[in-house]
Amino acid sequence: MTPLPDLMLEPLVRAGLLEDLGCGGDLTTDALALPGQMLRTALVARQPGVVAGLAMARLAFTLMDPTVRFEIERPDGSVVAPGERIARVTGPAPAILGGERVALNFLSHLCGIATATAGIVRAVAGTKARVCCTRKTLPGMRAIQKYAVRAGGGANHRFRLDDAILIKDNHIALAGGDVAHALAAARARAGHLVSIELEVDTLDQLAQALRAGGADAFLLDNMTPDQLREAVAMVNGRAVTEASGGITPDSAPEIAATGVDILSIGWLTHTVRALDIGLDYEAAA
Repeated sequence: MTPLPDLMLEPLVRAGLLEDLGCGGDLTTDALALPGQMLRTALVARQPGVVAGLAMARLAFTLMDPTVRFEIERPDGSVVAPGERIARVTGPAPAILGGERVALNFLSHLCGIATATAGIVRAVAGTKARVCCTRKTLPGMRAIQKYAVRAGGGANHRFRLDDAILIKDNHIALAGGDVAHALAAARARAGHLVSIELEVDTLDQLAQALRAGGADAFLLDNMTPDQLREAVAMVNGRAVTEASGGITPDSAPEIAATGVDILSIGWLTHTVRALDIGLDYEAAA
């Protein structure tokens, strides 16, 4: 898993610090810290989970003061238990306490995404299905949320509207409700490296699409497991099959067992619960 470069992450972390520090800085630490006081602290998991987002946590401290030492003990993608130290943070008290909340906000959120993704990945182990996120991300945070999905063992759908052509129900409506016409118009416009995916709600729509020459992928939306099995048989390996719509950890194994290639799950990024992580004081440095 390739880490995201600081160049991409720094604007987000910097914005978070500016929001938190306001116009007057950290009044509490400024009032209580002794001149030159140093701290040794640790980022510690309070719950079991999967780590993601350490680069953002590091930046929250080093943007406050570049002399802060951030020593990773459990890198992104690691499974951690409650009480396990993820990283040690040592440096000036104002930098550590001033950056603490921003570091934890990013880290806890991204660890939550990675942990939820890993749970679904475990649930479908033994099938060929891959767990995939969507574009249902917080504005400005898509790259890091999708990175966290990868840290949890999942895969990414398209990042932007210009990554691929995805014909959904509203697009079919634009084409007069004609699936064949929608596909033909998309093929006429697509470059030779642009993939075309078609969302279908019924097996009849899928049959129409296959008669019209098919697509590179089919998004099988809100279909039952029996319908998914039939859809996979109809496609017969000629395109990628992607199941979507309300997939949960409980329903994922049965859906994956239908033979679909992808489980597309929006809640991995838009409503996931943050992992409980704390910054614990260890000693004066």
